Amino acid sequence: MWSLTEWRRQRILAQHPVTPDVWHSVRQRLSILDGLDDEQDKWLRDTSVLFLKDKHLTAMPGVELTEEGRLLLAAQAQLPLLNLGDLDWYQGFHEIVLYPDDFISPQRHRDSSGVEHEWEGHHSGEAWEHGPVVLAWPGVLSSGGWEGYNLVIHELAHKLDMLNGSANGMPPLHSSMHVSDWTKAMQQAYDHLNHYLDHHNADHAPIDPYAAENPAEFFAVTSEYFFSAPDLLNHAYPLVYQQLSLFYRQDTLARLKQLQTEHPEYRAQH
Repeated sequence: MWSLTEWRRQRILAQHPVTPDVWHSVRQRLSILDGLDDEQDKWLRDTSVLFLKDKHLTAMPGVELTEEGRLLLAAQAQLPLLNLGDLDWYQGFHEIVLYPDDFISPQRHRDSSGVEHEWEGHHSGEAWEHGPVVLAWPGVLSSGGWEGYNLVIHELAHKLDMLNGSANGMPPLHSSMHVSDWTKAMQQAYDHLNHYLDHHNADHAPIDPYAAENPAEFFAVTSEYFFSAPDLLNHAYPLVYQQLSLFYRQDTLARLKQLQTEHPEYRAQH
């Protein structure tokens, strides 16, 4: 059946073509996309164009946005959605604000005794509930490798988390998943990380200590690791890796291992 949605999609793609050279440059800068097949690569390129049509990128003074830079951001944003179907997973926001460096953001927290604390926080990214995503452009440019860091995926994981309301580490799970399995895996790993940090040097934590801030940050950080250091995440918290694999419907560890097996030089580089 003729689809207005498909017609609009094809019209956008025709109006905003991505040349092979530009897309090749984007792929060269994002090693976490290595190992995707041709069909996945085409999906990622097309949905990156659609993402940029749907979301407005606001570049603050000091940020110079090129076509390649825009696609670099969009491809990282779309990678988590690769196998999640055509649902509007990034609904509820329409703007991404890009700063030339880390920014100061007022913070407020009410502790268990009811006392409210306010302070100025330095951040490289924020995802506002019912509002935009804010990213430091250097963090975007330094993301995309297998180093356990990805600012774009981290902040957009918060947006996935917020689909159920406030960010609490529980995105909307698929019907084939079980809340009890998710909760058990995440809670045990979160408690383990906090216990480790209470008794050991944070420099030797199994994953980024920032994950211990709260359940929402734990989900965002482990999502980063799932796509950019799946071997480290699986080694530290295999049940968390398993739940994220079910949620994102990807096996990033298998893809990384295949790359390392087929390309020995890849093992040395990553």
